[in-house]
Amino acid sequence: MDYLSMDAITQLTGQMASHLGIAGLDHLGQTASRLGLMLERGLDVQSSPPLPAAAPSVPVASEILPNASGVGAAAPGATMGEKPSLSAWSMFWQADIIVKMVMLSLVGASIWSWTIVFEKIVRLRDLNKKAEQFEEKFWSGGSLEDLFDRIGQRPRDPMTAVFVAAMREWRHSAQRRNGAAGARAMLAQRVERVMGITQNRELETLERRLGFLASTGAVAPFVGLFGTVWGIMNSFHAIGMSNDTSLATVAPGIAEALFATALGLVAAIPAVIAYNKLSADIDRYAGRLEAFSGEFGAILGRQLDERE
Repeated sequence: MDYLSMDAITQLTGQMASHLGIAGLDHLGQTASRLGLMLERGLDVQSSPPLPAAAPSVPVASEILPNASGVGAAAPGATMGEKPSLSAWSMFWQADIIVKMVMLSLVGASIWSWTIVFEKIVRLRDLNKKAEQFEEKFWSGGSLEDLFDRIGQRPRDPMTAVFVAAMREWRHSAQRRNGAAGARAMLAQRVERVMGITQNRELETLERRLGFLASTGAVAPFVGLFGTVWGIMNSFHAIGMSNDTSLATVAPGIAEALFATALGLVAAIPAVIAYNKLSADIDRYAGRLEAFSGEFGAILGRQLDERE
């Protein structure tokens, strides 16, 4: 493209001035000078090498994601950097009232179960020790009448209670001094019956409250499961109300619900194990009483035969 030189512009300006008059000459001259400067600058720009294209600007994270400043932030309602506490105490206080009642009932059942377990363990250990002491005296070769007088009317354990009941019936019947064969047979039956009744009564006392262990072992997991289902329902309801499905929102409610199941298992598992163990120990002690009753009945029957 050809551009006008400064001389051509000046000549053109003079011709225009002759038509416009002296009044517009100054104004036209100034305009021409400006136009010439602009043309010269245009020539310089065209002759200079083109500038390199500017690198495309990298979009800022805040322009792409409106909430980029909140990436990694806690869920609504949580403070930045603050994590929800998942300790047992915190989960209990944050739980629903129904879940709290379930947790308290399971904790109470567990405490009472352990109380029964320790009481039965101590009781059985003491009974076995007293049974050994009594059997040593019983089989020492001394008089049964003297042993009965020493024990008196205060038996300390089921074995001595069986012995006292049998000796009391023996003495009461022996005072009649009826030597008939039928009377002796009836006496032996009465003594055996008295020992059986006393033995059953003592074992019933010993087995008392074991049923609670069995019930706890059977029911506690289902009670904990009820608390879990209720807690999960509340968690889903809270998610629906807040429209927030982040892990920070879901985790506390699910943890509280599962904590109820954990308490149910903590209450049930020891109760089942203790029930089976204590039942076996009581059955073993009952067998010991049964053996003593049979041996004692045989001794009394032999003494009845010697009276003939």
